[in-house]
Amino acid sequence: MTILKKFESSSARVKGISFHPTRPWVLASLHSGIIQLWDYRMCVMLDKFDEHDGPVRGIAFHSQQPIFVSGGDDYKIKVWNYKQRRCVFTLLGHLDYIRTTFFHSNYPWIISASDDQTVRIWNWQSRHSIAILTGHNHYVMCAQFHPTEDLVASASLDQTVRVWDISGLRKKNVSPGTGNNMSRVRSVSGVASSDLFGQPDVVVKHVLEGHDRGVNWVSFHPTMPLLVSGADDRQVKLWRYNESKAWEVDSCRGHYNNVSSVLFHAKAELILSNSEDKSIRIWDMQKRTCLHTFRHDNDRFWVLASHPTLNMFAAGHDSGMMVFKIERERPAFCVHENLVFYVKDRQLRRLDLTNNKDVALVQLRGSKLMQPYYSLHYNPAENSFLLITRSPMLEYCTYDMYKVSKDTSDGNAEAPEGKRSPGVAAVWVARNRFVVLDKNQQITVRDLSNRENRKIEQSFPIDDIFYAGTGLLLLKNNEGIQLFDIQQKRTLASAKVPKVKYVIWSKNLEYAALLSKHTLTLVSRKLQILCTVQESTRLKSGAWEEEGVFLYTTSNHIKYALTVGDHGIIRTLDVPVYVIAVRGENLYCLNREAVPVEVPIDPTEYRFKLALINRRYDEVLNMVRSANLVGQSIIAYLQKKGYPEVALRFVKDEKTRFGLALECGNLEVALESAKVLDDKAVWQALGEAALMQGNHQIVEMAYQRTKDFEKLSFLYLITGNIEKLQKMMKIAQIRK
Repeated sequence: MTILKKFESSSARVKGISFHPTRPWVLASLHSGIIQLWDYRMCVMLDKFDEHDGPVRGIAFHSQQPIFVSGGDDYKIKVWNYKQRRCVFTLLGHLDYIRTTFFHSNYPWIISASDDQTVRIWNWQSRHSIAILTGHNHYVMCAQFHPTEDLVASASLDQTVRVWDISGLRKKNVSPGTGNNMSRVRSVSGVASSDLFGQPDVVVKHVLEGHDRGVNWVSFHPTMPLLVSGADDRQVKLWRYNESKAWEVDSCRGHYNNVSSVLFHAKAELILSNSEDKSIRIWDMQKRTCLHTFRHDNDRFWVLASHPTLNMFAAGHDSGMMVFKIERERPAFCVHENLVFYVKDRQLRRLDLTNNKDVALVQLRGSKLMQPYYSLHYNPAENSFLLITRSPMLEYCTYDMYKVSKDTSDGNAEAPEGKRSPGVAAVWVARNRFVVLDKNQQITVRDLSNRENRKIEQSFPIDDIFYAGTGLLLLKNNEGIQLFDIQQKRTLASAKVPKVKYVIWSKNLEYAALLSKHTLTLVSRKLQILCTVQESTRLKSGAWEEEGVFLYTTSNHIKYALTVGDHGIIRTLDVPVYVIAVRGENLYCLNREAVPVEVPIDPTEYRFKLALINRRYDEVLNMVRSANLVGQSIIAYLQKKGYPEVALRFVKDEKTRFGLALECGNLEVALESAKVLDDKAVWQALGEAALMQGNHQIVEMAYQRTKDFEKLSFLYLITGNIEKLQKMMKIAQIRK
């Protein structure tokens, strides 16, 4: 189990965090009174809001509207519109610090918890309080709506968690009938705590007692009848409830200071908690054991937030916040010709790209909570697989070897138990040999029975190894990457490309793409650097197209790169995908759930550039006539590469057409554009160009339009046009 840090900000103490439901944004409310809006993918601050007086503890995005809510130590709840970049209105009523603020998922309600010992529910459309929940006898530190049911949970320093039934409030404030929930809510002014001598709108359903000190946080499970709470007694408690009662299931012990925030993982049976002991802990929900502890040396943690749909979390601490995810989401896969092998839900699967047939080959060892596989390597001769598991601690890195029978066509054949051995990396180098990099950075060659054949001595430490063809390896170290011949035990070539994470070879091993965190480097077979592309976001994956174009994905784009250095964007992405193969105008990818997806792409731009580079001019002209290549970038590209005559075919703007026509010496097109533009400077430029080419008819017309009689007379003189020269003399006499 590992925590992967994706983004970190430095600021005053962060007391509240909220993720935007669809955009890569996160709000952070600070102890200094400022609210920051960050793009965690691009690592930039987009905006900040500073109307609160004092610390801001509560913050939450709305799930659909462009608004968010904040609550601070100034007793104010503010609703902001981030598109208008302003506070829309302020809700007043609390008499002490406001600890948390959240929106209801369906109704236009806000829930707030305060040190005035109450929880309030507000209607943000009518801008009034519709319920006051009283009963706690100390500060209320947290209050949240249930994601789907008419329930509210609150945590207080009175050492209790209360579960409230708000069905009466819903019946009173939401009109019956169908349609959008937003349109069915009545505007109610004033406090709606109970009807006169009638049933109260909000009633206490359960009071959960079990913590020995004040409770700081409570969260509902998204789908199960469970609650989790964190308190100053340093415990995380799991509670179960039904219609009639609620009871404590178990406690998670391990923190050694106040537990400040706690929540459930939406997609896995995990609990996350953080504490003033400067740690974040991940707990197994079933066993109630700590799976992982992340420590931040100098900062106490104050708040945790989870993304509503993605495996993304954020934690606020004394000197800022961090956005992280649990485990890598890149599925382990490898491609052999038209077959894609990949791991999904502890199954090794095979996808045939020719008929899209997807079958399970092997049930892999281990549970779903185990560390996901880092990479997968296939040996077609023996139908064997190497599956590598990586851990931040090298001694826990392993590789599994599975041999699958050839007749596993329907996916039902039982596979033998995989052989597990320690190793940081393992790749096939021959039909019956593979190479292993161990935790001591030593390389060994092994056979199919996993017996060590020999060691490969190296004078420098090796961080990783990659396949480079039969009998060859790419060795990665701090300096860069080296091509190594195992048989000859010598380095054949090297390239200074630091921190390479993935190596992707073209079909005939002519080129390789070296992917680092933010850098793509294309190299030849002998590791000559052909081009380097810097990206502002993380590189995710890539595959070679049959003609030698490398298509790759970043966090938010599908892009292409040519070996000559040209690169560009093909299309944008809503969520990251991992490219496995390119087939015509389709990109075959795996998403983060390891589901194969087909992404249509428009290859026109890179095919056009490739045709130009390879001087296939008939193909270029064909694409010009038929394709939808538009935009200034193509024109600029053609000009830059010295093809103005091709660019001319794209241009509709007369001024640009005129410039391009002069550049490629096409006087007829330039004349047409000059007639339309009818500008003195244009005619002068045309006259000079025509004079250079010796086209005196166009020179004559240009001089006539600019009324340059001296040059016109000289033109007639040198061309021997006596008749027109006499006319010019008559004009000159008249002008005198």
